[in-house]
Amino acid sequence: MKTEAQDPRSAEYQRSAELQKKIDGLNVIGGVCRNQSYRVAVVVGRWHAFIADKLLQGALAAINESGIDDSLIDIIYVPGSYEVPLATKRVANLGQHKAIVTLGVIIKGDTPHFDFVAGECARGIADVSLEYDLPIGFGVLTVNNVDQALARAEEGEANKGREAALAALEMADLLERLS
Repeated sequence: MKTEAQDPRSAEYQRSAELQKKIDGLNVIGGVCRNQSYRVAVVVGRWHAFIADKLLQGALAAINESGIDDSLIDIIYVPGSYEVPLATKRVANLGQHKAIVTLGVIIKGDTPHFDFVAGECARGIADVSLEYDLPIGFGVLTVNNVDQALARAEEGEANKGREAALAALEMADLLERLS
């Protein structure tokens, strides 16, 4: 079992001293959300709304904690996760947002439907990000059951909506630094 300091996904993760020494001598570019004037869109699939709402709460909390005012946040609702990529593309086409956060819930059932919806949703969102050179945080849950979805939507640091928002904002900053 890994400790927090060994788990690279943890904020407590510590690099080896050897790697840190090597990195310290290089030009390292990373992103943080330092621009409080970013306009952000959040595209939310309403299917399994009681879980999607928890993801939205996490995303909005992260965006606000980054210093972005509510007046700069647009929330777009779509019927379900399959519709998220199209709405995301339309939002990207407007050219008004520095980042988009996509949220939804896809729960595996007894048929292959899950595989098609999850795959097309992920592919579509990735395609939009690459086509428009726009950071898109992927907060669409693809899980086996409701309990797994609820665990990933709990309030706090591990909320996947929160993680998606933070990733989108970090990438927006990084892309700005790389331009």
